[in-house]
Amino acid sequence: MFKKIFFVMIVICLAVLAIAPVQAAGNLKVSANSADVSFPQSINFKVSAQDDVKITEIRLQYSIDMVSFAQLVSEAFVAFPSSTSVNTQWKWDLTRIGGLPPGTVIRYRWLLKDANGNTMTTPYAEVKFDDGRYTWKSIVQNKVTLYWYQGDQSFGQTLMQATQDALTRLSGSTGATIKDPVRLYIYANQNDLLGSMIFPQDWTGGVAFTSYGCIAIGISSSNLDWGKGAIAHELTHLITAQATDNPYNGLPTWLDEGLAMYNQGPLDISFTNSLNKAIQAKTLITVRTLSSPFSTDAGISYLDYAESYGIVSYLIATYGKDKMAALETTFQQGSTYDGALQKVYGFNMDGLNTKWQATLK
Repeated sequence: MFKKIFFVMIVICLAVLAIAPVQAAGNLKVSANSADVSFPQSINFKVSAQDDVKITEIRLQYSIDMVSFAQLVSEAFVAFPSSTSVNTQWKWDLTRIGGLPPGTVIRYRWLLKDANGNTMTTPYAEVKFDDGRYTWKSIVQNKVTLYWYQGDQSFGQTLMQATQDALTRLSGSTGATIKDPVRLYIYANQNDLLGSMIFPQDWTGGVAFTSYGCIAIGISSSNLDWGKGAIAHELTHLITAQATDNPYNGLPTWLDEGLAMYNQGPLDISFTNSLNKAIQAKTLITVRTLSSPFSTDAGISYLDYAESYGIVSYLIATYGKDKMAALETTFQQGSTYDGALQKVYGFNMDGLNTKWQATLK
């Protein structure tokens, strides 16, 4: 099973700051400035500064390169003994935000003030939050950069071809195409993947960090077939997010997961069995209920995913690619779940539920 993670961060939207000049007044200066990555737990920002009088205030401003509808900057006040020569640091504990995916770029700068009221601001610098525990190889094709560290060149090329095939299938069934660059990290196994995350779930096999344009999956040479499907699944989440991203509303879970399952390929027997049992027992879950997050119970979640696959398959097979593309465009405009279906197909979620379940008889 796959897991999609969204990180929610509390940020400070800064107005025009009193500390603005890049050039220092007086003899206030920064002599050293660095950021050390300890993946995946933290980033340690360090600064050294000198002045003729005591330095009284040091702040760190930082922002993350990610999809956002507002320019967000966070600020940290650094605790240090006031002195004419300061060597201090601020550690960003990423467990507080659930972590960051590999390859994320963070921009930062220091703001300083001394006892005479002199101020200075350093130029922005960047630090890349790389997983330095491994020596990564990479290949690039069609806005996708694929990274891996275990396996020869043909292993990476095989997975890149699977990625391109998945993009072609997705475009053919929904019209969605890749817009922004994607980073795809292939860990050698599930344990290595879980080691790249903070608070991972034991069952996680692949993760789409949709706001960061990043995917991480654990794939070995012995499970290539599963890995190709996992790439298609997570890539669909990411490309669909690019196609429908808006500040007002997300997708119903059945559509998001149904598209990913559909692009992944035919249902595995475990999903099919779960769906058939629910049909026979008349215990199918409604489309409206499937709009909410899926159950954490494994038995129920199999049915959640199987039904979502069936619903999306029904829409594409019955109404075609153009209607699905129109549905994504409508969601991108911030439509409600019922409103989008009504506009594109002429029925709401209850109507979809009736029509789809009628085909199961």
